[in-house]
Amino acid sequence: MPQVLLPGSERHPAAGARLLGPMPPDERFEISVLVRRSGAAAFAARVAALAGGRGPGAHLSRAEFARAHGAADADLAAVRSFAGSEGLAVIAEHADRRTVRLAGTVAQFESAFGVQLMRYAHARGDYRGRSGSIQIPAELAGIIEAVLGLDNRPQAHPHFRLGKPAAAATSYTPLQVAALYDYPAATGKGECVALIELGGGFRPTDLQTYFTGLGVGSVQVSAVSVDGAQNAPTGSADGPDGEVMLDIEVVGAIAPAAHVVAYFAPNTDAGFLDAVTTAIHDTTNRPTVLSISWGGAESTWTSQALTAMDSAFQAAATLGITVCVAAGDGGSSDGVTGGGDHVDFPASSPHALACGGTSLRAGKTGISSETVWNDGAAGGATGGGISRFFATPSWQTGLSAQKTGGTVRPLAMRGVPDVAGDADPETGYTVRIDGTETVIGGTSAVAPLWAALIARINQINGAPAGYLNPRLYENPQGLRDIVTGNNGGFAARVGWDACTGLGSPNGTVPAALKS
Repeated sequence: MPQVLLPGSERHPAAGARLLGPMPPDERFEISVLVRRSGAAAFAARVAALAGGRGPGAHLSRAEFARAHGAADADLAAVRSFAGSEGLAVIAEHADRRTVRLAGTVAQFESAFGVQLMRYAHARGDYRGRSGSIQIPAELAGIIEAVLGLDNRPQAHPHFRLGKPAAAATSYTPLQVAALYDYPAATGKGECVALIELGGGFRPTDLQTYFTGLGVGSVQVSAVSVDGAQNAPTGSADGPDGEVMLDIEVVGAIAPAAHVVAYFAPNTDAGFLDAVTTAIHDTTNRPTVLSISWGGAESTWTSQALTAMDSAFQAAATLGITVCVAAGDGGSSDGVTGGGDHVDFPASSPHALACGGTSLRAGKTGISSETVWNDGAAGGATGGGISRFFATPSWQTGLSAQKTGGTVRPLAMRGVPDVAGDADPETGYTVRIDGTETVIGGTSAVAPLWAALIARINQINGAPAGYLNPRLYENPQGLRDIVTGNNGGFAARVGWDACTGLGSPNGTVPAALKS
């Protein structure tokens, strides 16, 4: 049957990868196919209303969303028919997530999608990769929006940095940070905070010891498996366990009555998206806040993956779910070599609350100083800058970014981050990982810090805050403006900047944001 190129699917080998040879043709694996949504015009209108601050009271239930904006039966049937004709097995189908999971061999997938799958060696691990674009049957053009998982390179990095040993560090418990930021009194009762984890795991005994030591009692923590990944602790604080435990302990300490659910998925573009859509459309746990501390430079993602993830965050907005995402720890370059400024994704999605980092110092009566987090020679700094993919959202119209040299330019594209919080490992968080007390920083701590604040706000308001960005930009005086420091390429200034956004939490004012 005639085939056409799938827009936005072009891939290149990862930087530094070495070609090893073709994949074994009989090796089996699974992929995810994303299908267009129903009611696209009505969906776009809902999202536009939320972006304009006009729709917070009109969130959909998950059942309403599935009926109005899930995948159409006819589109799912068309993908099933195509899969069958290529000898591929349909192993799962989710109309609300618009996702079809397919299983088959390398040879079958190469034939079905017009690709050649090769083995690559890379410093982060060998992977199955492809170059060029994916092809799909012409009759499925417009129906299939993304095909993810043919290439299984590690897609994201955890955004945390280990600090000094707990006994030698200037550090705070999450409760102390919440108190410094004047969080409103609440426990997150009745809320569910979802965490996306792309590796590692947690040990319940460690969590119980940690929370008991803080005096917050027991915290309900659950794990959900996505695409076969599991809660699998590695035993190393410097590995993904550090991310998982940091996320859980920050949220659980500040919102101990909330249900914390960690969604474990493979670290691939397919796994990442599937974890996000599983959490958003979870009718059992029903998260109201989603915290993501993993990401990678926009330049390392395909356009189809960028668009698919942003579309998932749009769905979250219509459901009243707030999405908090770490802005990265690589400064204005986001760790990309070769020069130039880069921003981290998914923080750069206009439908995420991008969370940058500060260095926080406490005095006898509260915060004594707060500046942009930039360790300089130590190599860690808050992410931030200007997207190369996403247009300037309406709520950032008229803003400018200042370069460290003093040049000020109006935002031509989406600016990152939106907000900030303590991220400096030198003023980090005391946590427990794999049986050891340690100190961690990085913007990985800031996403759950904000997620826990929103869980408290949701409890106080009796309704989900949802898509906060438009209202926060309308009320910038409700945050602590950070005006000192830089992240390499960009400098802090009065008002929004590409280092710390609008600033760090001032809990008493955001609590007044009503749904």
